Amino acid sequence: MRVVMVGPPGAGKGTQAKLLNERFGVPHVSTGDILRDAQRAGTPLGLEVQRFLEEGRLVPDKVVIGIVGERLKDPDCRPGYILDGFPRTLAQAQALDELMANRGERLDAAVFIVVPQQELVRRLSGRRVCRACGGMYHVLFDPPTIPGTCGRCGGELYQREDDREDTIRHRLEIYACETGPVVEHYRAAGLLREADGVGTREEVFGRIAAGVQ
Repeated sequence: MRVVMVGPPGAGKGTQAKLLNERFGVPHVSTGDILRDAQRAGTPLGLEVQRFLEEGRLVPDKVVIGIVGERLKDPDCRPGYILDGFPRTLAQAQALDELMANRGERLDAAVFIVVPQQELVRRLSGRRVCRACGGMYHVLFDPPTIPGTCGRCGGELYQREDDREDTIRHRLEIYACETGPVVEHYRAAGLLREADGVGTREEVFGRIAAGVQ
């Protein structure tokens, strides 16, 4: 199985990609996780990524395409993969098409998770992250036992710059301009599978699984 998850920030791509990983046993490749690991490590790539994210902008295509291309060379990706956070622009989608063609692979589906904008703002603005271990919480859906404190390591929880409401709305505007064409790219190729992203994670997963099997 080779699937890409498409949808705006906060649509639940990561959550659903993990569930697909559990169901079908192919790796969940999250570009967001890869880039945040680089940020925490303080590498040159991480510092560059941090600057773009704090401004609510997408990381340049060249950087992301290179990272994904290297990851897909790993042995665990030979049977398939679930791409989360990539492609986010038409250029990235076209680069993935070329990469897969060169490897003799084909995409099985592009899952487009559809969620109303106000719900996306509510989801994203409530996220909190542990400064120490990177653990994720939500003030409404998954609150920590002790407010402001990570239940795993005791680290301080904070709201990322890209999870503040003004930045979120800017990110959604960028998504509409730059990622919207990706949806049409996969629609034209007959690979798009739309799924309503409102409901419990199990309900959403049921809709997605039905579309990719």
